[in-house]
Amino acid sequence: MREIVFDTETTGLDPRSGDRLVEIGCIEMINRVPSGAVYHCYFNPERDMPAEAEAVHGLSIAFLSDKPRFAEKAGEFLEFIQDSPLVAHNAGFDFGFMNTELELCGLEPVSRDRMIDTVAIARRKHPGAKLSLDALCSRYGIDRSHRTKHGALLDAELLAQLYVELQGGRQIGLELAAEARMMTEQSVIGISSSVSRTFRSPRPHTASEEELARHADFMAGFSEPIWSR
Repeated sequence: MREIVFDTETTGLDPRSGDRLVEIGCIEMINRVPSGAVYHCYFNPERDMPAEAEAVHGLSIAFLSDKPRFAEKAGEFLEFIQDSPLVAHNAGFDFGFMNTELELCGLEPVSRDRMIDTVAIARRKHPGAKLSLDALCSRYGIDRSHRTKHGALLDAELLAQLYVELQGGRQIGLELAAEARMMTEQSVIGISSSVSRTFRSPRPHTASEEELARHADFMAGFSEPIWSR
């Protein structure tokens, strides 16, 4: 099973008001294990960068000015994600920006049927708890000490670990081990019950008359044995 865990950074909160995508990071997961394949790109938003947004991700217009526009990389991005399910934290936000950028390029938006939202999963597992990426990483013991600012690829890497934990994490391994043990036991039982056994009479465990006589002769050879005192 192939899934893409991804995150975005933007100029603001609302693509409908003119905010744009400035960074995207994607992690390929095969059967919930990172394959090592990633997609990462910065984009020139063709607009200013509000100070509050820059304070979050640290991406300035000076840094982004020579980066490609999303339209120049849209095909490359779509080729990477293919038709795989897309996992994101507060996925509606990331899908909103991604699809707005695709529509600006004249391309079809990605169906929300492919969306997996880890916030929704975490809310079901931990009702009433804090659901930020930082809070959930702390809950599951995921190291984020190297995260000083938001970054799309870094956050996608953290989210990939969190996604596995939300789906059962280390317990998945325990469940598989238990299942394997049960299958082995069933196999052994099946083998045992299918084997044809031949009945054997019990072997005698008492000494014969001849053996008793030989033992008596042997014991008679001791002079003043200590067990006779």
